[in-house]
Amino acid sequence: MRNADPSPSLTEALTVAQAAAALARGDLVAFPTETVYGLGARADDDAAVDKIFAAKGRPANHPLIVHVLDAEQAAWFAQPLSADAQQLMATAWPGPLTLIVPRRDGVATASAGGHPTIGLRCPSHPLARELLSAALAMGVRGVSAPSANRFGRVSPTRVAHVRDELGPDLPVLDGGDCELGIESTIVDLTRSRPVLLRPGVLTAADLTAASGVAIFSADETNASGAAEKPAPHASGTLAAHYAPQAKVRLMPSRMLAEALQVLGGVGLKGLAVYSRTVTPASSKVVHRVMPESPRAVAHELFAVMRELDALGVSLIWVETPPDEPAWQGVQDRLQRAAAAHA
Repeated sequence: MRNADPSPSLTEALTVAQAAAALARGDLVAFPTETVYGLGARADDDAAVDKIFAAKGRPANHPLIVHVLDAEQAAWFAQPLSADAQQLMATAWPGPLTLIVPRRDGVATASAGGHPTIGLRCPSHPLARELLSAALAMGVRGVSAPSANRFGRVSPTRVAHVRDELGPDLPVLDGGDCELGIESTIVDLTRSRPVLLRPGVLTAADLTAASGVAIFSADETNASGAAEKPAPHASGTLAAHYAPQAKVRLMPSRMLAEALQVLGGVGLKGLAVYSRTVTPASSKVVHRVMPESPRAVAHELFAVMRELDALGVSLIWVETPPDEPAWQGVQDRLQRAAAAHA
């Protein structure tokens, strides 16, 4: 193992070499991916991974996602990979896809939250890949990295978000704004057929078309009548998650329009509206226009929620997105954010 690079001062930009050296030492580093910023520790060191749980305030039995460079590196963490796993890795990696697979005994126990399965992902962000490669050269087999925020809160898509959540002393590799803006799609490969556990920018149809592997919804699996193992524990699948401090309420466009009509020009103190087709009449209501494209909404969603929190609003009315597959990732994050204050 080469000598560790010196840590930068708070006024210096963190380099990939310094970030890799910090990981090799067992320290935490935040880094960009194409989805959100992750809070990383070497996955092959349970003591290092424990620091993630402490920093986030995350329950130790709630598993993390392990980031790897490729399928070969992924295989070290898993029992022999199924044909479906290999095919999905070959066609969707690098990219925003996490695969839940049976974990190899004695490996990454803390990262898996003690469960017999593990989530593996191969990010496409250039800086993330440089970091994984440099860390691997220092003996780091993979990097566990949930989103770099306090547990249950809105995920960070900018360095400033990470600083706001976890403080100025955490080393952060600056990759600018994250391209996609919501977390990876998660597919469970531990049961009789592949099941979508968490939607993301990649839809089940996208994955099936690219790989030939049929991805089923949880509803389809439950309705099949076949005896199935319960869904494995996976990152980001709690009913209440991704929540701003303000209370989020999802409203169909007609209901939103009627509610705003009742308010008229009077408005409501502390109210913000995030909508595609409905515009508040009152200038007292903070309004952010939701883009028409689901990818554009995904890119800005968490940043908008953080901006509205910073403005001090107490209530966010969100126009329910279209009930279409391409919108499932955005719908999922909004539903979980709303459930946090239900």
